[in-house]
Amino acid sequence: MNKVTPFLMFNDQLEAAIAFYTATFPDSEIRTVARTGEDGPITSAEFVIGGQFFMGFNGGEYFNFSQGVSLYVDCADQSEVDEYWNKLVSGGATPLQCGWITDQFGLTWQIVPRRFTELIADRNPKKVQAVMAAMMTMVKLDVAALENAYEAA
Repeated sequence: MNKVTPFLMFNDQLEAAIAFYTATFPDSEIRTVARTGEDGPITSAEFVIGGQFFMGFNGGEYFNFSQGVSLYVDCADQSEVDEYWNKLVSGGATPLQCGWITDQFGLTWQIVPRRFTELIADRNPKKVQAVMAAMMTMVKLDVAALENAYEAA
C-alpha cells in the first residue's frame, strides 16, 4: 500500500463503480472486498484503477463527490482521449467542459491529452494563452484544435 491512498466514499454504489472502473481502464483490479454477510453488499474494497491504488467505502446517501477533487487521466494522444471519453459516456457520464466529465457515480475525471500539457508548458505566453483560450471553448479536448491555436498565436 502507498503511504497516501485516495479513499472514495460512495453513495451505496461501490460494487458497480469498481466493476465499471476496472473494466474501463487497463492495469486495474479489485484486490479485496468486505461484505455485509456472505451475500450482502460490499461495504469496503481495495482496488487499482490504471495502476493507482484506491480504497472505497459505501458510506450512504449523505456522501457525494465534489468537483473540488477529480481524477486526471494522462492520455498519450487523441485516440486515447476518445477511447476513455467514449467509455465514460457509454457508462452514463455527463460531459462538462475543458476535458472534464462526471461519471454515473458522481466522480469527476479530467481526460487530458499529453500534448495539451506540452503546449501550455511553452515559454511563449501568447501561445500558452491561445491554447488555454481554445481549451476553454471545448467539452472534450481536441488535440488538432489545440495545436492550431498554438500555431496561430
